[in-house]
Amino acid sequence: MFMEYDPAIYSRILTGLTLGFHILFATVGVGIPIMIALAEWMGLRKNDEHYRLLARRWARGFVVTVAVGVVTGTSIGLQLSLLWPNFMQLAGQTISLPLFMETFAFFFEAIFLGIYLYTWDRFKNKALHFIILIPVVIGASFSAFFITTVNSFMNAPQGFEITNGVLTNIDPLAAMFNPATPTKTAHVIVTCYLTSAFVLGMIAAYKLLKGNNHVYHKKALHMTMTSAFIFSIATVLIGDLSGKYLAEYQPEKLAAAEWHFETETEAPLIVGGVLDDDNNVSYALEIPYALSVLAHGDPGSEVIGLEEFPERDTPPLFVHYLFDGMVAIGMYLFAISGLYVAFSWWKKSWLSNKWLLRGIFIGGPLSFLAIEFGWVFAEIGRQPWILYGIMRTPEGATTADHVDSMLYLFIGLYALLGISCSLVLRRMYKHNPVEHELEQRGIESRGDRE
Repeated sequence: MFMEYDPAIYSRILTGLTLGFHILFATVGVGIPIMIALAEWMGLRKNDEHYRLLARRWARGFVVTVAVGVVTGTSIGLQLSLLWPNFMQLAGQTISLPLFMETFAFFFEAIFLGIYLYTWDRFKNKALHFIILIPVVIGASFSAFFITTVNSFMNAPQGFEITNGVLTNIDPLAAMFNPATPTKTAHVIVTCYLTSAFVLGMIAAYKLLKGNNHVYHKKALHMTMTSAFIFSIATVLIGDLSGKYLAEYQPEKLAAAEWHFETETEAPLIVGGVLDDDNNVSYALEIPYALSVLAHGDPGSEVIGLEEFPERDTPPLFVHYLFDGMVAIGMYLFAISGLYVAFSWWKKSWLSNKWLLRGIFIGGPLSFLAIEFGWVFAEIGRQPWILYGIMRTPEGATTADHVDSMLYLFIGLYALLGISCSLVLRRMYKHNPVEHELEQRGIESRGDRE
């Protein structure tokens, strides 16, 4: 039975579906270039063709995901105007600068990506080919930066005055570099790097679990897991700063995420649990003082509770599970990559341990799940506002008919894109296995030689 037609609800569902699908491709679109660059740089530094082949094969798959990302990214741009016309009418001039800069950054990336792919083996000096890749990495990361500043603005709007319901005296730079920008953009970019490292590491771990002990896969696993460990440390540090941002600028979002109902000092952190109708928490793990530390860096500091805010201005309490899931997966990725790095220094024989390889393999889909948890938490945790403190979400939505029909059409489109992308990638690598390419290029193919 279909729900009663409400254009605002259907607009939220369709936008959420588009963002949820696009974020998978946007994540690898930002993170894979830096992994390709690391692989090619290692190949140059060590004069090792295994690493250069890693870069070459990863780049092929990357192009396919970029193509899908372009389609879904375009959908988001169209949906902003079609589904959220009142929001765009109010804030469109303010966010136009980062939207334009994001497009420019993508064009910059795409142009050099095409040159990079075309010029393999065309330079006597291989370093020139690596240099062409640098603008791709910069363009991908800056594309993420600019588009994330739009979301930052929605969480911490500034750089304008409101006169009779209209934004005036607009300062696009002040709007773009708002208080949410440093932590939000840093968190988005570094988690893209972390997720991409784990996705590529997952592939190497899968090959090793299947008994393919070729040195190519071992080098891929070592490079991706070492990178992932560094990125996971950065993720933990930026996550801590993000908690402090929420405590200062969006305390109701932090309180909802932690089921913190009463303002108090020495506030504990609630992990897991079940909430009843009277806001009593059962079956949860309480970590003493941890919420005060997360919010203000001081175990004795005061943390504002939900009691301080009208219920109509607070986000739904299920965001607690999204927050917990995101943090739990982040800690898992930190632990499993740290374990790999420790074994690589201490006891190399343990690197082929099947449980370790299985843990790394599981980290691939978990890292994507953490991205989804984090993005949904960011959006739902801002509710009921589309523009925090200024415009509520239903006020920004279209009142047009047939948004439900658009939703069903886009579900079909995304299903087609997802299946097509998976089939293309699978056939691309299945019909050109790495062993065949190693043999073609005359690269050492025995699995027992480093």
